[in-house]
Amino acid sequence: MKKVFLAFVILFLLSCNKSDPVFEKLPEDAVILAFGDSLTYGTGASQNADYPHILSTLSSHQVINEGIPGEISRDGLKRLPDLLDEYQPELLILIHGGNDMLRKIPQQQTSNNLKQMINVAYQRNIKVVMLGVPEFNLFSLNSAEFYQQLSEEYKVPVDLETLPKILSDNHLKSDTIHPNDEGYKLLAESLFNLLINTGAL
Repeated sequence: MKKVFLAFVILFLLSCNKSDPVFEKLPEDAVILAFGDSLTYGTGASQNADYPHILSTLSSHQVINEGIPGEISRDGLKRLPDLLDEYQPELLILIHGGNDMLRKIPQQQTSNNLKQMINVAYQRNIKVVMLGVPEFNLFSLNSAEFYQQLSEEYKVPVDLETLPKILSDNHLKSDTIHPNDEGYKLLAESLFNLLINTGAL
């Protein structure tokens, strides 16, 4: 009897802790736009080993790769509206800002550019998820703080852990700032799980 009661309590606590979905499930024909810089493009990956290609297979959705290596957020902001109008995606995956940090662009500028990207998507009723890009310093490798702030302000689901994890493991990198095939596979799987957890998939 005690075991039955204990099992009931555990199930009850698990149900209480389970968060409600953020999004409605994407339609079967929904397009996902992967937008960013070299991390989206797939620098360092073999052919068809970039994360959008893998995520497309995992999710059974068309995932369009619109990553441009070396792009800073200011230029990304200029580029995004036309792409949203062209592809009319249901969901935008935003991974941007790494080149800003490498170029020592003030983080407030980067944050403001990302805010405007989110707003551009929201104006078109497009869902947004985001990955935090790590700051490189001598002491730690963590996502820059403004990603968490943007997530809270705009209610954007964010993964702050995956890219720091990949880029702190030499077995998952092709060079100092890009994943290898295994790293991109982990990135795609983490995004797939994020989309499941938000209710999008």
